[in-house]
Amino acid sequence: MPTTVINVVAGCLLDQQQRLLVVRKRNTQRFMLPGGKPDTGESPLTTLAREWQEELGVQPDGEIKLLGTFSAAAANEPNCQVTATIFCVEGMSAEAITCAAEIEEFRWLPIEHSATLPLAPLLETQVLPALKAAHGF
Repeated sequence: MPTTVINVVAGCLLDQQQRLLVVRKRNTQRFMLPGGKPDTGESPLTTLAREWQEELGVQPDGEIKLLGTFSAAAANEPNCQVTATIFCVEGMSAEAITCAAEIEEFRWLPIEHSATLPLAPLLETQVLPALKAAHGF
């Protein structure tokens, strides 16, 4: 049973074809949503904007909607649970994304065909089902 809780903010970036941006950090195997831990006193939306700029070189472009708060076993930290506040932005430009900071790779994942990559537990078991339900998949 996980003993440490890691609180993060992450985002579902969807492009014009309703594909979800997923990232893989350096020296890891599983893909997850871009985002990270808030700095002291930072609001969730400020955290999201900072993390996207640091990791992907972009700012949210469009309306930001709250998808929800979800918890699951952390993908890369043993005996830890991650609790994430997840936001969604639709219509992001696929050309604007670049890998930066600890991001090794990114992929655009069709949300209706999400089992094609190794995914973090939070994304696979919590976020994708909520995202699919919200988009009618």
